[in-house]
Amino acid sequence: MATDEALLSVTGIHKRFGGVHALRGADLTVRRGEVHSLVGANGSGKSTLLNILSGQVAPDAGTIVLDGEPVRFRDPSRALASGIATVTQETTLVPDLSVAENILLGPRKVRRWFGIDWRASRRRAAEIQKLLGAEFSVDDMVSDLPPDQRQLVEIARAISMNARLLLLDEPTSSLTEAEVESLFGLVRSLKARGLTTIFVSHRMSELFALADRVTILRDGRTVEVGEIGSYDSDRIIERMVGAIPAPAVGHSAAAEESEPALRVHQLSVPGRVHDATLTVAAGEAVGIAGLTGSGRTELLEAIFGMRRPSAGRVEVAGAELRHGHVAHSIEHGLAYVPGDRKSQGLVLSMSVTENLMMATTSRRMRLRVPSRSRERAEARSLAATFGIVAPSTEAACRTLSGGNQQKVVIAKWMRGSPGVLLMDEPTRGVDVGAKREIYRLLADAREQGVGILVSSSETEELLLLCDRILVMARGRIVASLDRAHATEANLAHYSMGVS
Repeated sequence: MATDEALLSVTGIHKRFGGVHALRGADLTVRRGEVHSLVGANGSGKSTLLNILSGQVAPDAGTIVLDGEPVRFRDPSRALASGIATVTQETTLVPDLSVAENILLGPRKVRRWFGIDWRASRRRAAEIQKLLGAEFSVDDMVSDLPPDQRQLVEIARAISMNARLLLLDEPTSSLTEAEVESLFGLVRSLKARGLTTIFVSHRMSELFALADRVTILRDGRTVEVGEIGSYDSDRIIERMVGAIPAPAVGHSAAAEESEPALRVHQLSVPGRVHDATLTVAAGEAVGIAGLTGSGRTELLEAIFGMRRPSAGRVEVAGAELRHGHVAHSIEHGLAYVPGDRKSQGLVLSMSVTENLMMATTSRRMRLRVPSRSRERAEARSLAATFGIVAPSTEAACRTLSGGNQQKVVIAKWMRGSPGVLLMDEPTRGVDVGAKREIYRLLADAREQGVGILVSSSETEELLLLCDRILVMARGRIVASLDRAHATEANLAHYSMGVS
């Protein structure tokens, strides 16, 4: 149960990364037993502050007081020893070990004088797994689990550490609604036992469903702290990023053309997608809704050529594409913004310029050396056009915030003037301000006649962006709804496979 007594007090934290001043005197006070929400736009300093609390980064200045004692964590093991456990949106599991081994990784396994007591270790892991209500077995290999269940293993591992302060950094990004509710129920249960939680999420509904209080960061500073009941979404957004008018997203006149920009006919991927048929007109935005595991991502990957279908065909502007050939798809004007930008959309160690140029390098003559000065000038122009905020276009992409990384991925493809843009979870892990900027970029693309096929787990996003929404369930397209008939209720109805 929450009290007025502070478990954690952070005062005047500063942190620089080269020329970037990530934190400029940030403060944070978390009461014992509460769920405290930390919000801010991408680049506001949230991740840096969490990295400092988890011992991954040392502050340049400021103080941290935990349970009345000043602390300074030189590495993550010191933070763990002090009872601070972290769960991030990107799992840090060992794929080739079992669920039980990952939950009790290292010294937390039950031991006897002659070695590890595997039966007792599995029993302890099963007790923790049962708390989460997860359906997988503790003997399953993590490599065999889908992303949402891997996230639950990560959370179970944090719980096994007997943490008194749990840092949840976008833990729900890969979870279904049922799994999110299960997680929230667990956090509330742990709160009743005295566990304190710092919760970061870009989904406003989650903040209001779980948090007791909120701290708002902007440009590395704490701008406001208050009880969550004193806020609504508009007020939080205004404190985070200022007032940003929502773009007008209307049905483009170009969408009335007779020849589809994209035509998919009875496309099937064994065990994933069954007889998918759809069209996207030039300038039209078509959404794909469905629960996790419904086949949304696999359908986009098959259309783009990342998966080889067993049947069906894909046509772009009337030309049939070769199955399983990404280069052929790109050559014919198809572009794909994947759901995992860090592993599939970008090369994080390479510069912004290099990432912006890479999607169209195949068009160069093999022995022709590109003009670096021309590329840098074009990269600066693209950064200005797409609102990419970076210390320099020569900075590595890993130094950018999530929202700016996503804009680099979009700009990379739009540089090649595609006819069709495929997008999977286009605003996953970005803040509200960056979302609206991305929506503006998509509206601009539609005005240029680009057809957009977008898959998203956020119903509100699909309702805002799309002229039509297709609903997938168990690998099949089970409904097609125009804007006038698409509501959260009927999308959920069809997503659950109800006829």
